Amino acid sequence: MNTYTPSNQPTEQRAAEGLAALGNATRLRLFRLLVKAGPAGTTIGEAQSLLGVPASTLAHHFQTLLKAGLIAQERRGRECFCTADFRAVQGLVDYLTAECCVGLADDNNDFAASEDAA
Repeated sequence: MNTYTPSNQPTEQRAAEGLAALGNATRLRLFRLLVKAGPAGTTIGEAQSLLGVPASTLAHHFQTLLKAGLIAQERRGRECFCTADFRAVQGLVDYLTAECCVGLADDNNDFAASEDAA
């Protein structure tokens, strides 16, 4: 199963990749469907039927979410089940909110360094 890091806290780059993957309306719908499916997940065929997205397009979106570490896939017999990786998503949320409301007094140089790297 894909996770962000051993401590489940993403780096800035991994967080950006996860957020970018969710920045497409079809992928966001797909991800929300997997969240609704819960730990049992759903098959690719069922997701295609529920979303009404062509198979080739859906395969691309699954691959993007998988590469970003937001979902996991598991083959069970002839079917491939997909699940939201709830630990990875929680790690992303934790990364985004880790320093919530602590103030900006000491962070001016941190933000400048991040922007220079981009």
